[in-house]
Amino acid sequence: MKTFNDSHLEVKKFFSGPFETHPYEVGWADEAIFFVMVEKLEGDPVMKAKVQLSQDGVHWADDDTPEAVITGLGQHIIKVNPNFGNYIRIRVDITGGQMFLNIHIACKG
Repeated sequence: MKTFNDSHLEVKKFFSGPFETHPYEVGWADEAIFFVMVEKLEGDPVMKAKVQLSQDGVHWADDDTPEAVITGLGQHIIKVNPNFGNYIRIRVDITGGQMFLNIHIACKG
């Protein structure tokens, strides 16, 4: 039986501009995926998000997955390539307004 974990990284607040989510230790997992719930919009925001990986949770590098572009309300996903190492986060830039977000990471292994 696989182990499963779903964790909140950023919870129910407005975001704009550049930021990184809290890092998450995923060395035990075989799979990971980010779930981004956009609950409210102010303006006409566009989110660009890039998966980042780290061996130690301090030094970060962009993964080779394509940058995710998120617009509009609802649930969105950001897929993660396999072989993602020990720590993971997303680097985000929101332009054109603000998004009220709830960001989760789901892992299984």
